[in-house]
Amino acid sequence: MILVIGDIIVDEFVLGDVSRISPEAPVPVVHVEKVERRLGGSANVIRNLHALEQKSAMFGVVGDDEPGIWVHKRLAELNAAHKGVLTKKNGRPTAIKTRVIARHQQVVRFDKEWTTPLREGMHASLLEHLKAQLSHAKAIILSDYAKGVLTPEFLKLLIPSLADKIIAVDPKPAHTDAYRGATFITPNLHEAAAMADMDSINEDKHVESIARKLHRDLGLKYALITRSERGMTLFDGDICHHIPTAARDVFDVTGAGDTVIAVFTTCLCHGDSPLLAAQTANKAAGVVVGKVGTATANWQEIKAY
Repeated sequence: MILVIGDIIVDEFVLGDVSRISPEAPVPVVHVEKVERRLGGSANVIRNLHALEQKSAMFGVVGDDEPGIWVHKRLAELNAAHKGVLTKKNGRPTAIKTRVIARHQQVVRFDKEWTTPLREGMHASLLEHLKAQLSHAKAIILSDYAKGVLTPEFLKLLIPSLADKIIAVDPKPAHTDAYRGATFITPNLHEAAAMADMDSINEDKHVESIARKLHRDLGLKYALITRSERGMTLFDGDICHHIPTAARDVFDVTGAGDTVIAVFTTCLCHGDSPLLAAQTANKAAGVVVGKVGTATANWQEIKAY
C-alpha cells in the first residue's frame, strides 16, 4: 500500500464551445455542454495510483460541505482508504478549482480555497490516522500544494517518523528545509532551481548541479527533476541521467506532476531501479499531457507508448 498525505482539491471542469463575444464586455461567451468533477491536488495522486492498480490510502482535510462529501464518495469508489480524510468545520471549505474550457482551450480558472495552516490538533489527528496504516505501507507520498496541510512544522515532525519507508515528496520551494530526510523529491525545473537557490537554466550541466545540490543539502537518495519539453533529469546518488521527453502531443499539463510521483513511487515499490522507474514515469507523463484535464495513465497506456 502507498499512503498519500497532502492538500485535497476538487478539480471542476466546465466544458463547452465559443461562437461569439459577449455584447456586455470583450469576453467569450461559453455555451456550457457539461460539467465534470475530478479528484485533484493530492487526491489526484490517488487517482493515478488506482489507474496503476496500486492499493492506497488518502490523508488530508476537506470542508463540512457537499464537495467534501463528494471527495469521500469518490475515494470510496476508487477503493482508497479514506478514514484519514478529516472534515474541518467552522468555515474552512473544501478547495475547488473550476476551469472553463472551450474547444480544448482553458478560458479562465477560478479558485475557492482556504490556505491558512491547520492547527496542531488537526495535525495530531492526521498523524494518528497515518501511523495506524504504516505497518501496511511500503511508501508515503507527501503531496504539497501549500494549502495548509503540510506545514514546515508538521513535515519536520512527520518525516523522521517514517524513516523505514520510501518517502516521496512533490515539493514547494517555500518548505525546502522541511523535506530533509526524504527518499526523493520530484520538483519541476523552476521549483528545483528555487529550492537550490540557483538560476533556472535548462541546460543539462546546470540542471545536474541543481540536482546534486538538492541531493546533498536535503540528504536524499534520489532527485528527479521534470523539465517540460526537455524531459527529466534523475540524480541517483552517483550519476545524472537525462531522459528525453516522451510527449508526442501536449494538450494539458494539469496534474502531470501527480502522475510522475505516483508512477515513480509505484515502480520503486515493485523493485525497479531508479532509472527504470524514472523512464516509466516519463512515459506516463507523455500519456497524460496528451489528454485534456486532470488525467491518469494505466499500465497498458504506458506500455503502448
